[in-house]
Amino acid sequence: MKVVNLRQAILQAWKERWTDYQWAINMKNLFPKGPTWDLLGLSDHLLEQALVGPSPNPLIMSYLKYAISSQMVSYASVMSSIAKFEDYSRELCVKALLELMDMFCDRLSCQGKAEECISLCRALLSTLGWLLKCAAHFTERLKEGPDASSGEEQLQLCVNRIEKVVSRRKNRALLHIARLEEPVSWANVEQAFVKLTEHCNKISNQQLRLKLDECIGLIKSISVITTQTEQNTKMEFPTVHALIILEGTLNLTSDTQSLVEQLIMVKRMQRIPSPLFLLEVWKACFIGLIESPEGTEELKWTAFTFLKIPQALLKLKKYPLGDKDFTDDVNTAFEFLLKLTPLLDKADQRCNCDCVSLLLQECGKLGLLSEDNMNNLVNKRTADRELAPQLKSAENASIQPNPGLILRAEPTVTNILKTMDADHSKSPEGLLGVLGHMLSGKSLDLLLAAAAATGKLKSFARKFVK
Repeated sequence: MKVVNLRQAILQAWKERWTDYQWAINMKNLFPKGPTWDLLGLSDHLLEQALVGPSPNPLIMSYLKYAISSQMVSYASVMSSIAKFEDYSRELCVKALLELMDMFCDRLSCQGKAEECISLCRALLSTLGWLLKCAAHFTERLKEGPDASSGEEQLQLCVNRIEKVVSRRKNRALLHIARLEEPVSWANVEQAFVKLTEHCNKISNQQLRLKLDECIGLIKSISVITTQTEQNTKMEFPTVHALIILEGTLNLTSDTQSLVEQLIMVKRMQRIPSPLFLLEVWKACFIGLIESPEGTEELKWTAFTFLKIPQALLKLKKYPLGDKDFTDDVNTAFEFLLKLTPLLDKADQRCNCDCVSLLLQECGKLGLLSEDNMNNLVNKRTADRELAPQLKSAENASIQPNPGLILRAEPTVTNILKTMDADHSKSPEGLLGVLGHMLSGKSLDLLLAAAAATGKLKSFARKFVK
């Protein structure tokens, strides 16, 4: 079969009555390589052909549903295609599009590049505007006459989808991003819900009217996020972040005391509350850990995060930083940190372990956290990780995580230094065993990173030179 373009292929499928899976197989055979289905405009073509008449074509709609389920097309492309339909008088077509949204509007996600994520935000905003216009159209029809009951039924369907979209916090966050990216589109959304509210008095069904009022309130709350964000600009302190990144990247071997003094100076100059100050330190550590190149740089950042920073905080504890006990400030900082789930999930994925739990245990050993607080925080993080199945990949189960290796390397460094101090003139077996252990795998890199982070690298090097 000779196929010139995508539209012709869809028409051929309809004429020959292909099933949805036959259609998918044949489409992949006809277009084996080249741009993605989104770039080819597959969802646009399918909806264009499916919505030609007064009612949707069920066979072509089944192709689109199969494409969504099999992820041939992205949610963003489907929503953008839906938002282009403006003939609200074709009620059966509108109903089909609303039912199509049930496939994804309560579980939107995007695992591609940053541009694709922004496209999802923009598409969701366009779809919300379409839903509001659709609801406004059917609200205007709520008048005495034969169309009143039909209009109320269609309005009910629209409001249910609006509620699904805006009732989820994640979706409202996506809409907030789109609002900042596309102020013109957001202005159209505001006009749509203003027009909708003007006709709300025509709704006789009180339950439906209350639900619509709740949805409009949630949409209005999206614009409040920006105001709150502007008020909370003092919640982030880039100077602390820059200092930690600089120390972790260039000054791993520097004295911990100098890092402590610099941190105290920044804290006092900017008058940063202790919990937020500690939170910024942990955030910078995790970002550095995630972005560090694989190999020795990753080991250095791991040693800096899990060994040097806890030691620095232990010294910081001796300075008067506020009215509260320092352990309470550390606990509050970790409480804040646990709310940054995407950051922690990314770090866990990179390191193949529960980074926060290991860090909490290290802080507990140094007395920076009480045992009760430590256990409470570990349990919270464990519960959060249960909701992220991608962190439990069996592929990396055999890989030993660097944080665990670094934490085990630190006491090994101390034991090696003690072994080096002993007299080996009579029995050199102990020294040979140490040297043999250091040369296996990446043991030397681990030991050097642990020694550098704990300030023992100079002593380590000096003893080996001797």
